Amino acid sequence: MTPGSDAGSATTPARGGARGEPALHEVLLSRGYLRLLLLCGLLGVPVALASFFFVSCQHLLQHAVWETLPGKFGFGHAPWWWPLPALLAAGLILAPIVTRMPGRGGHLPVHGLGGTPIGPRELPGVALAALATLPLGVVLGPEAPLMAVGSGLALLAVRSMRATDRRTSTVLATAGSTAAISTILGGPVAAAVLVIEAAGLAGPQLVVLLLPCLLASATGALVFTGFGQWTGLKTGALALPSVPPDVRPDAGDFLWGIPAAVLIAALVALLRRFGHRTAAWTGAKSTASRTVGCALAVGVLLAAYALLTGRSPEEAALSGQSTLAELAAHPHAWSVAALAALVLCKGLAWGISLGAFRGGPIFPAVLLGATAAMACSGLPGLGATPALALGIAAAMATVTGLPLSSAVFTVLVLGPDAFNQMPLIVIAAVVAVVVAQGLREKADVP
Repeated sequence: MTPGSDAGSATTPARGGARGEPALHEVLLSRGYLRLLLLCGLLGVPVALASFFFVSCQHLLQHAVWETLPGKFGFGHAPWWWPLPALLAAGLILAPIVTRMPGRGGHLPVHGLGGTPIGPRELPGVALAALATLPLGVVLGPEAPLMAVGSGLALLAVRSMRATDRRTSTVLATAGSTAAISTILGGPVAAAVLVIEAAGLAGPQLVVLLLPCLLASATGALVFTGFGQWTGLKTGALALPSVPPDVRPDAGDFLWGIPAAVLIAALVALLRRFGHRTAAWTGAKSTASRTVGCALAVGVLLAAYALLTGRSPEEAALSGQSTLAELAAHPHAWSVAALAALVLCKGLAWGISLGAFRGGPIFPAVLLGATAAMACSGLPGLGATPALALGIAAAMATVTGLPLSSAVFTVLVLGPDAFNQMPLIVIAAVVAVVVAQGLREKADVP
């Protein structure tokens, strides 16, 4: 008997009662489910190793493109025109991947964070599309390719064991995705909450799927952390080493914070709609040439930010992790005009990238939300710390549609300084989801 033969029945919704289905405790203690848990725990190790080298390689390439190479040409930082050749190269690299390789390099990020689990045949194209284009300045994050890599490796393990049960494969693919994305979301809790909330499960179904995901991501996090300390390689995970001093939100923070959350949700939702239009345009015909055209448009927007502000174009390029850390550490280093230019240029570049490139939609959206909120922090009564917290929560909730995951993620990113901000974080996430859903219905955009 294969490990998956019993695990499949173990993942059946367990409610007990007249329908003759087993009770939850019977499912959790069944031999097939315990085998599934063991397999998911072991699966976290290779997924974490693959994820570690994936994000480390991406970080090294990004450092080389935006810091090492400009220095070799005698520049203190990337000059304003640097994004133009970099993004042109990204478009030329991606064009044959999306037209010729199996899987087309993965799903378009405008359609959401995840997608249909990919098989081993599509895995090389997904990894190549991300590693070869994201470091060149594409305004997307690594989260979606990481999830694809995790699910692809999990399905490869299922095939090697000849465990073909569909439900077992689904659980293992979900656990693999959770283990992979936990490496950049600050640990297994945020990743598991995000994946489970996205699945829309409740009751016994929730518990049955949650345990394998938590176990796989926890074992993966141990390996990921250990390898990072042993090798000394950086992974570029989203983290804020320094944030503004924690303050207790007052009436002014809520008075301005709720309208700010509405504004951020509307902004991110409109940019996503722009991403849908871009996807329709690139997919209509001449995909390769239009992909290159979109790449050049992104390069022009990044260069425009540098020309408008006199700052490095790197701040508007890429996923935005390092820029968010700088914004949190030095919230007053940007003028309101510079923050507005960052929202405009990076926002439009993000919208184009959503519909033309391959990557994750969350990290740039988080920076856009934080930047817009910080631009509003000069309003009387709205502090920098509450603005940062509500901006992150509102933006992530808008792009994912998951208020609980967004609140948990924001609290983990801000760390102890988020304790007093939790009521504002939750309200901002809920308001953003409601606004985004309302705008989506009016636009009739999927």
